[in-house]
Amino acid sequence: MNKVILMGRLTRDAEIRYAQGDNSLAIARFSLAVDRRYSKNAEEQSTDFINCVAFGKIAEFFERFGRKGTKFVVEGRIQTGSYTNKDGQKVYTTDVVVENAEFAESKSAASGNAGGFAPADRPAPSHAAGDGFMNIPDGIDEELPFN
Repeated sequence: MNKVILMGRLTRDAEIRYAQGDNSLAIARFSLAVDRRYSKNAEEQSTDFINCVAFGKIAEFFERFGRKGTKFVVEGRIQTGSYTNKDGQKVYTTDVVVENAEFAESKSAASGNAGGFAPADRPAPSHAAGDGFMNIPDGIDEELPFN
């Protein structure tokens, strides 16, 4: 099985091109900055820069919304390839072919207004109870934002 799920921010605006021919297919190329879950040095977060490519409607989505710094969740598959450059050297490539994409944060969170993932109108969790678990404040819906 070849399946990849990434969450990260665009390192620059998505680059859009259209394939030639009767049915001009949109092709988007972009790079996601994805933080690693763990780092060797606690003070410094490691980041991977993952090259991605999207086609058709998903590419058009990135043409419209794919701006530098925007946080996305993408789902797809890894594709490897190779080509010979102008110096005659073989270059190997690895890309994620995006099959599904969505925003990973709201506009207000992206502009720094919500202070994180939780919407500003939700109550903050109370401090840890004596058993080491946090108490969930009243008024929180059963539905989690990542479902």
